[in-house]
Amino acid sequence: MKFVDTAEIFVKAGRGGNGALSFRREKFVPKGGPDGGDGGKGGDVILEAVGGIVTLADFEYDRRFQAGHAGHGEGAHRSGLGGKDLVIHVPCGTLVMEDGKVLADLVVPGQRFIAAHGGKGGRGNSHFASSSRRAPKFAEKGDPGEERALTLELKLIADVGLAGFPNAGKSSILSAISGAHPRIAGYPFTTLSPNLGVLAVDDAQIVIADMPGLIEGAHEGKGLGLQFLRHVERTRIIVHVIDLSQPDPAGTFRALLNEFREYGEGLDERPGIVVGNKTDLEGTEPNSEILRAEAEREGLSYMAVSALTGDNIPELIRAIAELVRKTPAVEIVPQEEITELPRKKSSGRSSKEPVRIIRQSDGSFRVEHENFERSVARINFEHEDALQKFARLLKSLSVEEALEAAGAREGDKVYIGEVEFDFEPEVIT
Repeated sequence: MKFVDTAEIFVKAGRGGNGALSFRREKFVPKGGPDGGDGGKGGDVILEAVGGIVTLADFEYDRRFQAGHAGHGEGAHRSGLGGKDLVIHVPCGTLVMEDGKVLADLVVPGQRFIAAHGGKGGRGNSHFASSSRRAPKFAEKGDPGEERALTLELKLIADVGLAGFPNAGKSSILSAISGAHPRIAGYPFTTLSPNLGVLAVDDAQIVIADMPGLIEGAHEGKGLGLQFLRHVERTRIIVHVIDLSQPDPAGTFRALLNEFREYGEGLDERPGIVVGNKTDLEGTEPNSEILRAEAEREGLSYMAVSALTGDNIPELIRAIAELVRKTPAVEIVPQEEITELPRKKSSGRSSKEPVRIIRQSDGSFRVEHENFERSVARINFEHEDALQKFARLLKSLSVEEALEAAGAREGDKVYIGEVEFDFEPEVIT
């Protein structure tokens, strides 16, 4: 399976159902009152973290998601059916972002985030009956569902991260200690994406991630650096793998630590083991002692192994298991399971604030006021009394006066959201 750790998706919730325009019709009840039911609520788009998925590859080609639309209201006060929610499964460790802002961090299996709320259902005409209006001949349209362009970013949640520069032998060590079968070859950047293995020790299962090889300057985004370092953030311990056949293993280890320090997030302070690999090659013993001294200066334990021959691999397994047991998991405070989140942040404009009139380049006028625009969008202009309701809304916020003050004259085009009409002030005075 191809490993993908970022994805761009578009989600759209379902539209709310329209309210019904209906009057009671029964035998011997010739003039029954309004009984139009409400439209149902549109379906939500929900992201849910699940175990067993370790990549965002499913979103490479399938990027647009739509929840179900709701049913319309009916007579006899029958409400429309709610739209079907759409649940999208993502790996544990997925950040959900919009315009660079983190909306949710889905860490544990079953954790959910409502990425787009379904539209509210329109009210049926039974809601608008009053002592002065006994037979309202209008009902509301349902609200559209929210839509969002989101960025998903995966940070793997593993107990152990194998870190090292290219061709250090990390994939070979992963294979030797866990029985995983990563792609292995004798050239740099064989591992272009994390490989996962599970180390079973006694009753514990330890997840190990072999990360893509670093290069110097990784913290600045060079090579695969930032993609690699993001995944190390959540590992309990780091196993630093150094090639003993190279001329300066201590310098290589210092360079590796420097990348962690520059990146931040406390990576350089994470508990770990320094592993000198390739002891099967001649002449590596002096380098091993130099690297041991450097590791001890940093307060880390050291082991020399050969992934090829298995030399000291059982001891490395025991050391990893012991250190994992002693080291608590990196604290990640998961968002509580959410069944209702605040909707996309509004401008906060109250219904009492004046409308804003914008004169457009073509000579038309646009009326802006969030609550007012939402109310107008709910009007179903196919209904008989819809224009009267529209006129009352215009009057409630003195829209006519505001348009005239902005220079609007009879016949000018006026836009309120998606509604277009010709300005006729005498109609609404």
